[in-house]
Amino acid sequence: MGDQHFKETVELTLKVIGGKWKPVILCHLTEGTHRFGELKREMPITQKMLTQQLRELEEDGIINRKAYSQVPPKVEYSLTEYGLTVKELLNTLSNWGEKHQERPEPHREI
Repeated sequence: MGDQHFKETVELTLKVIGGKWKPVILCHLTEGTHRFGELKREMPITQKMLTQQLRELEEDGIINRKAYSQVPPKVEYSLTEYGLTVKELLNTLSNWGEKHQERPEPHREI
C-alpha cells in the first residue's frame, strides 16, 4: 500500500511541475520576479509554450501573475509562498544532476 501512495504522489508532482519547461521556468523564478519578456529571452521556448506553462503553474498556485494597466503591457511573474517550497525539490534535482554528470561513463554492451 505504501508503494502505491509513493507512486501516486510522484506522478502528481510530475504532473504539476514536470515536463521540459516548467522546472526551467521555476529555476528562473527562484531568483526573483521576472517579466514575461525576460523569461522568453532566457530560454529557447516559443511564446505560446511559455504562456501555456505559466498559466498551468498559476492555476496550480505555484506562481503569481501580476499585470499592470499600461502601454506597452507589463506582466510580472513570481513564486507564491507555496511555490517557494519547490526550491527544495529543485535543489535535490540539481544535486542529483551533478552526481550523474560526475559518474564514470557506463559500460554498454553492444
